[in-house]
Amino acid sequence: MYDLNGKVAIVTGVGGKNGIGRAIATRLAEERADVVVNDLTERPHSDRTDWDGLAQVVAEIEALGQRSLGVAADVSNADQVENMVRQAVEAFGRIDILVNNAGAAAGPDRVPVVELEEAIWDRVHQVNIKGTFLCCRAVARHMIDRGGGGKIINMSSRLGKRGEAQHAAYCASKFAVVGFTQSLAMELAPHQINVNALCPGLVDTERIDAIASAIMPGNSSAAEKREQMVQKVAGQIPLARLAQSADVARTAVFLASHEADYLTGLSVSIAGGLEMN
Repeated sequence: MYDLNGKVAIVTGVGGKNGIGRAIATRLAEERADVVVNDLTERPHSDRTDWDGLAQVVAEIEALGQRSLGVAADVSNADQVENMVRQAVEAFGRIDILVNNAGAAAGPDRVPVVELEEAIWDRVHQVNIKGTFLCCRAVARHMIDRGGGGKIINMSSRLGKRGEAQHAAYCASKFAVVGFTQSLAMELAPHQINVNALCPGLVDTERIDAIASAIMPGNSSAAEKREQMVQKVAGQIPLARLAQSADVARTAVFLASHEADYLTGLSVSIAGGLEMN
């Protein structure tokens, strides 16, 4: 549908088997982009015997006929981000697309503000907004120097538009991503670099397990709490289902393509009608 032949993308937060990052990275490859994939470690879910993390995503992209490189790096560390960008340029010559998908681990932050620990607040913001800033800064510098424009896509959330109890740290960080995206879009527009944000609702990934365990009441098992949360949220969504990673990937790839050349500074809700602005 979208021909990204010759384009090179970086996607952060790709290590989850059912995650948004993997879905975006492989969809970009299906559209013929070469893809650098990143996560904090090579195997973020090392307890899984059926999943090899970054190496497995690299293999999937190469099986689609595209080049790929896995880079373990902490997006909240400026030196590691600069090194990741350097490796991408050395391997593939350029970066055309950046998808800032890495997110802080969910669970410990999903408590009332009066119970929220400072270190947990800090980590959420270090990853979700500082990491977005550092990756955008490094890649934007490269895009400006090489000329020819580019696409930057930042991951916010439905809760980057509307606050929710027991989500204060997360909401604050995702509201910040929306504001940052708008400012950066204004700054980079003269360079023909489009900057947009995605705002998914609850997506059916591994993160639901930790969120449900933290916020669902009662003494049910983790699996039961997950199912209770899925059913509760799905019942509130006009389209009557949770988002899948592929739903987010479809929108990300559109924004990475020439079809979205006149779109910048947007925060696109992917929430099945639960959020309509």
